[in-house]
Amino acid sequence: MKTLFIDCGMGAAGDMLVAALLELIPNPEKIIDEINALGIPNVSVAAKSTEKCGIMGTQFVVTIDGVEEFDHLGDNTHDHDYPYEHDHDHDHSHHHNRLKDIEVIVNQLPISNKIKTDVREIYGLIAEAESHVHGVPVSQIHFHEVGDMDAIADIVSVCILMDKIAPDQIIASPIHVGSGQVKCAHGILPVPAPATAFILQDVPIYGGSIQSELCTPTGAAILKYFVTSFDDMPVMTTSEIGYGMGKKDFSVANCVRVLLGETKSTTSTITELVCNIDDMTAEALAFAMDRLFEAGALEVYSSPVSMKKNRTGTILCVMCKNENKENIVREIFKHTTTLGIREYSGKRYTLDRHTETITTSLGDIRKKVSSGYGVIREKLEYDDLAKVALENDLSIESVMNTIEKENNS
Repeated sequence: MKTLFIDCGMGAAGDMLVAALLELIPNPEKIIDEINALGIPNVSVAAKSTEKCGIMGTQFVVTIDGVEEFDHLGDNTHDHDYPYEHDHDHDHSHHHNRLKDIEVIVNQLPISNKIKTDVREIYGLIAEAESHVHGVPVSQIHFHEVGDMDAIADIVSVCILMDKIAPDQIIASPIHVGSGQVKCAHGILPVPAPATAFILQDVPIYGGSIQSELCTPTGAAILKYFVTSFDDMPVMTTSEIGYGMGKKDFSVANCVRVLLGETKSTTSTITELVCNIDDMTAEALAFAMDRLFEAGALEVYSSPVSMKKNRTGTILCVMCKNENKENIVREIFKHTTTLGIREYSGKRYTLDRHTETITTSLGDIRKKVSSGYGVIREKLEYDDLAKVALENDLSIESVMNTIEKENNS
């Protein structure tokens, strides 16, 4: 399984994550050119080599109207991303954007709909945190124009890189958030800053002896959105390693380290929850099944059966991870009319899965590849096939035939 591990031993910030991921790409200069060509208002980005504690890595630099964003920050403020109203203390005033303004900017960028969705979701996590901290609706959260553009560059860049790397799973270590206090426009705040602490709820974090803010809200939101699980580094065979450097210097190398590699196929224990239903319409049952998937079910399916008094009914089967069992049980009772649920436990064997992108004369198509136990299976992504078929006024069958001919030529 293609696995990306993120070492957050020195926290995480948007620019550090971008820089680390860039080192996993064989042609980082091309990615930098692509980001600059997006047309993010007044933004220019660059990557430069730098050294921390004897380790060479990459630093991602964002400039706004030719001025590096770090130049606007006070000495006691973290040296990375702070796009929010209370986090910059500029000597001159700037226009403030709201979340809807950010969405307009993102929607106009020449990137895929998937990447746009990723960017909007990450910004949504940040806005929700700021809304909670300041006690105002999400729609009224303001973002500084300068810090805002800087954060858009970081977030968009991470989302583009994640899309290109396409790991099957992303594991991150517990996050070192730092300790002490941080100065901002509203005064002195504890570390982690309130917005960061809110975003990182349910995520393992720790402090330490370093008196500085190591994890920013943007870094926290990116990790919260993309990371599959927070745990120790798994047993994996690494193929690429990247170091994303921060700007401050500490006694410990100030960097985010990422490792890309393969983890072996494993078995896992799953819980199977089963119930009988004889008084729900097909529409209501379909609605319930959708809610169960949203709640984290691995699989949901139904089978028609004849029940007592020879009445037609349905057996609903839901498979989930054991740690999610209680939540799924609540959702089943909430969205179905069943009076009881049966529980079974078993082992689940899975193939390693990853996604590749193939370039065709009709456009790029993602391909799902599954392997393990002596078998390899490949399947083209239906959504991509449908998109290309519509764009070229072709049937899906014609698109598949074209791809097959090009692969065989």
